[in-house]
Amino acid sequence: MNIALVQNGVPVLGVVHAPALNITYYGAKNLGAFKRESGQKEQPISVSNDLRKTLKIVGSKSHGAEALDTFLKKIGPHEVVRIGSSLKICLVAEGAADLYPRFGRTMEWDTAAAHAIVNEAGGRLTDKTGQALVYNKSDLANPHFFVQGVPDFPLEDYLS
Repeated sequence: MNIALVQNGVPVLGVVHAPALNITYYGAKNLGAFKRESGQKEQPISVSNDLRKTLKIVGSKSHGAEALDTFLKKIGPHEVVRIGSSLKICLVAEGAADLYPRFGRTMEWDTAAAHAIVNEAGGRLTDKTGQALVYNKSDLANPHFFVQGVPDFPLEDYLS
């Protein structure tokens, strides 16, 4: 379940709940980002702040696999975890993954909530030119995008 509040095209509040895992992520502009697991107290989350030798990359189970494989061939040592849904963005937000390249189709309602969370956790969600996604457009489809937890990751070096 994804719930977002968007103001002037920018997600400012987001809640992502995974009932099967009993995990909830949430964040709000200027208030931070948090994770709550079943029976536990909420914990503040933040993106990883160091560039690991082996990048942890999350990818879709079923969308954009060929484009993802092409992208991954350009990157040095990496580990890929394939999972479904907006949880991939949340894994970057909590520092469990460094990068999420998305080459398959998504819609605004798929990303806005997790986008707010990753923003508050210190990460960014951008298109291939480095611009943050804009919401409430006339066409609700998202372009291909990248979620980065490591702020100095040289994404542009791998997109040519």
